[in-house]
Parts: sequence; C-alpha cells; structure tokens
Amino acid sequence: MDNQKFSSDISTAYTFSGESFKIGSGMLDKKVWPEAAVNMPLRMFNRHGLIAGATGTGKTKTLQLIMEGLSDAGVPVLAMDIKGDLSGLAMAGVPNDRIKERYQQLQENYQPRAYPVEFLSLSQEPGTRLKATVTEFGPLLMAKVLDLNDTQEGLLAVLFKYCDDQGLPLLDLKDLTEVLQYAGAEGKAVIEKEYGKISISSLGTIQRKIIALEQQGADLFFGERSFEIKDLMRFPGDGKGMLSVLRLMDMQEHPGLFATFMLQLLGELYATMPEAGDLGKPKLVLFIDEAHLIFKNGTSALLEQIETIVKLIRSKGVGIFFCTQDPTDIPDSVLSQLGFKIQHALRAFTANDRKAIKKTAENYPLSDYYQTDELLTQMGIGEAMITLLNEKGIPTTLVHTFLMTPRSRMGVISAAELSQIVASSSIAAYYNERLDRQSAFEIIQQKTQQYAQASAAPAPKASSVTPPPKTGEEQSWLGGFLNSSVGKQVQRSLVRTFFGVLSRAIK
Repeated sequence: MDNQKFSSDISTAYTFSGESFKIGSGMLDKKVWPEAAVNMPLRMFNRHGLIAGATGTGKTKTLQLIMEGLSDAGVPVLAMDIKGDLSGLAMAGVPNDRIKERYQQLQENYQPRAYPVEFLSLSQEPGTRLKATVTEFGPLLMAKVLDLNDTQEGLLAVLFKYCDDQGLPLLDLKDLTEVLQYAGAEGKAVIEKEYGKISISSLGTIQRKIIALEQQGADLFFGERSFEIKDLMRFPGDGKGMLSVLRLMDMQEHPGLFATFMLQLLGELYATMPEAGDLGKPKLVLFIDEAHLIFKNGTSALLEQIETIVKLIRSKGVGIFFCTQDPTDIPDSVLSQLGFKIQHALRAFTANDRKAIKKTAENYPLSDYYQTDELLTQMGIGEAMITLLNEKGIPTTLVHTFLMTPRSRMGVISAAELSQIVASSSIAAYYNERLDRQSAFEIIQQKTQQYAQASAAPAPKASSVTPPPKTGEEQSWLGGFLNSSVGKQVQRSLVRTFFGVLSRAIK
C-alpha cells in the first residue's frame, strides 16, 4: 500500500484554515506516520461528538487530551466526571518511559502542565455547589422532573401563578411543599375562587413525588444561590479556558438529582445563550462521561430534552460530546447529530458482540485503507478511529490514530490536593454560603398561624354585651348637665312629648 499517499491524504484531510490542535498521527500497517498529523478544528466543535470504546481502551484519557486542547485555545469546558479520573487535569503530568516512547513515535515533545480547573458538586462532594431555585425551573420543567400527567401539570401551573400573583417566592422544595399543603387546607377556598377547582388527590400525588425526589438529594440542589451560566465561561489570567469538572461519583445513588440538574442546565443554556452563528471557536463545550448511564436510567423528560437541545443548541456556539462504551448506547436520533466520532477498540467475546461491532462499523465512512469492522477489534490502548466534519461540513477520511497523551496528570488527585484547589476557588465561597431568606414557606406559615388564632377566638354574644362603666369624669359631666337650666328644659320637653304621643294613642 502506498504509505506516502496515505500520509498525504490524512495530512490534507486534517489540515484546516482556522484554529485547530493536534491529538495524534495516522497509523497504517501497525506503524505510526508522524507526518500524517490528525488535528481537530475548533470551528466545528459545536457540531457535537462521540467518544466510544470498551473499558480500558483510553476513552477518558482522550477526553482529557481534548479538554486540554480546548483550554489552550481559550475555550471553556464543562465535563461530567463519573469516576473521578478527570481531577488530574489540575496537576502537571509526570513523564515516564511509556510516555517518552509514545512521543518519540509521534516526533513531538512532552511538556507536562497543569490546567485551570473548577470542581463543581451537586451533593456533599467537595467543590462549588450547584443550585437553582424552584421558580427558575418553572411549572413546565418541574412537571417534567416530577413526571406529572397533564392534570397534575395544570394544577402545578396554577399554584405557580398563585405564588407569583401573591408575591410568594418559591426558592426550595420546602416552599413548594408548603404551598401544596396550604392549597389543600386553609387556602383552598381562596385559591379556588380565583383560579378554579383544586384536586386534593392531584395535590397528594405531587407531594409524594417531591418526597421521592428529596430522598435522592434534590433538596441540596434546590435553593440559593443559583449558579450562573456565565461562571462556566471564565478565562483565568493566562487566557486558558476554565475546565469546570462536575464530580458525580455518587450519581448512581442519586439518578433523579442528576436528571434534574441536566434538565435545568440544558434548558438554561439554550434560554440564556444568544444566537451566535458560525463562530471561529465555540463558547462552551460540554462533555458527558459514561453517557450510557444517562440514556439507560434517564427519565423520558431528560432524554427528550437532550434530543431537542442537541438539535438546536449548535447555533448558540455550544458543543456537546458523549463518552460511552458503544455507539449503540446512544439513541439514533442523537447519534445522527454527532459530527465528531472518536472510536476506541471494541471487544468481541460473543456472537452478539460481533454483531454489534458490524453495526458500529456501519456508522463510519468507507475507507480505502482499513477494513473497519476488523480494525475495531485490533486497535491498542491509546489508539482510535477518527472521522469528523471539516470546515465545509464534509466528513473527513477515516483514520486510525495514534493518540498523544494528556500533559496533565493521568490519575486521580489526593483529597488534600482537592481541598486546596477548592479553597483557592474564586467562586466557591460565594456559592457555598448557606442562604435561607424569607420565602413562601415562612410567609404561608405566618398566614396559617393567623388563621388558627382567628378560628380559636370565641365569637361575642349580643345578650351578654354590657356597656363599659362610665368613668368618674363622664358621671360628673352628666350630672352637671341634668341639673343645669338647659338640661332641665330638655327633660321637660322630652316628658311632654312622651305624654302627648301616649294620649293620642289612647284616644
């Protein structure tokens, strides 16, 4: 096979007029060809992507490598870290013999470096706490989170409207619970008069679903201060894009919490980011690691939101990448929207595995250099098949790529290192401050107490009411008036009038 033609074809296919960064070089006949450089164009990152491969083939290291390239180019990143492996981005890598050998094959220099990292948390994990208020979710998104039917969703919308009209801030879940209880008891008549009939059974169902959500830790997410999207798009003093790493090691224990966060994040990204058109590089790139867990365990509302956002958010300058074990983990409606495809090795242990591999091979362009289904099982660790969209939107030539290694640490940082990084954060103290200002819960509690006090007070009886005793001053004034000449004339006039009326009545 013509190796010179191969190098020329790959170099041409992966050279771009705009900004790009190198992630490796092409391989052919099990040999690395350094001149066949494989670059990734920044302009096309909002076309979304996929990083797939069996466990242990290097997916997370590829994700780490791409995050570094984006940060160097001044592109902020948000990554979901399921296993804690991405924490090493905050520390410089340590060279070893295998790294040196790899870089010699690539004819590149290995330069260890640390990257600016902001650790985020949804639970009790160390990091900047992510929160949002119930009001920010709104009735429609909250109904999706709680998986309500149309009737229950309508009732929730009515209660949100009532709270808005009455100035009752819905900040956390206890606010919403208090409103539900009030609507079924003391406030039921008032609310029904203005907004229509209230179903007690629907109120009960909504309350039970809120309790189920609280048991998964959602009470930690709802509240103040709300996290601002702009804080994901920061640039430290050296101009690198901030790498925000959301620590989700306990996600499988709190799937409802994660689904709630993802719904809110995707919705707010789309709602707040302005239309950007065709930018030279994205404003933000979102990486979802272990995406198969989301598509396997996610609610129908979350899956629907992901499909919708993937199709629409490109024009906002936001790219979304999914990292998973097999491309078939991703729904076809989402997979068809992914312009970047980075495929690590798959393993064929059963007949079903071999069928899945043939199906996976069909997702990639035909190649003059490789038998794709065979290559899928033959690649080593740190190797991947790559195809992406060039600057004209055309899929590039499929290339078996020998990947560079990350320059940051390829391993988990220690608890002490994590604590030090969180302590030095410029935003952690602000977002981690505990706030519980007056909201719907406190206001309705006051109304309920006033209602109870009014109900407990005895009603006055007309027959038992006696005028209050006159004061000494009042008695003295009345006696003086009656004994005066004017007083005596008034008395005589009243007597005459009385007897005149009486005599006429007798006649």
